[in-house]
Amino acid sequence: MADMCVNGSAGDFASRRACAVIAAGGIGSRLGHKGGKQLMKVAGLPLVSWSLIAFDQAATIGHIVLVCPPERRDDMRAQAVEPLGLSTPVTFADAGATRQASTRAGVEAAPAEFGIVAIHDGARPLIRSEVIDQAVQALEAGGAHGPGSFSPHPPLDGVVCGQPAVDTMKQVGAGGLIASTPDRALLWSVQTPQVFPVDVMRRAYAAAEAAGFVGTDDASLVEHIGGNVLLLDTPRDNLKVTVPEDVPLIEALLRLRG
Repeated sequence: MADMCVNGSAGDFASRRACAVIAAGGIGSRLGHKGGKQLMKVAGLPLVSWSLIAFDQAATIGHIVLVCPPERRDDMRAQAVEPLGLSTPVTFADAGATRQASTRAGVEAAPAEFGIVAIHDGARPLIRSEVIDQAVQALEAGGAHGPGSFSPHPPLDGVVCGQPAVDTMKQVGAGGLIASTPDRALLWSVQTPQVFPVDVMRRAYAAAEAAGFVGTDDASLVEHIGGNVLLLDTPRDNLKVTVPEDVPLIEALLRLRG
């Protein structure tokens, strides 16, 4: 269930064609923060506020859907949204039992005028507004190719931020023994935002539900229906807060940005 806009005016953003969906429903069990990690203070602000600021400043984003448990909505609004004075309209959607259910709720809550969604983990506070814009623009540039146009890949159904793997990766078998060493040149680390046409994501969620398929990220759902998803090489500092030792590093990087 979505609620009314709490910031901004949708009319001011008619030229902005993408809606952000920020997933902030995790309980942060590995971090051990009471009430969930999204409201934990990091460099002076609630963790999720940093993502809200980046999407507010992105030139391609005209609306933000913040997905969180309904019982945390008032706290999220009062602590993480309203103090920021954002220009971009923000609405809420209720988190589901899984991340997949939560991002689906966020996509379904996107206003009808937006044909693109940029899905982001609220626990990645280092995302930059220019990276968001690059991802949206890459999806638009890789859309249906008209006569006489050239593109090195088929029309795109999604764009995912990430980087080529730099560490050697191992496939592990029983008892923790190494089973094989995949070719690192074929592997990437993926992050968010992950950007898709709204209609593609709706088909992907419906197909996953029908097949009982659970993906590890939203791109895997689009891959499951045969979609073409481009990996966009973006900065490696887009780190995620998962365990306590992540916090000091991320705080230091945020403070370095001023």
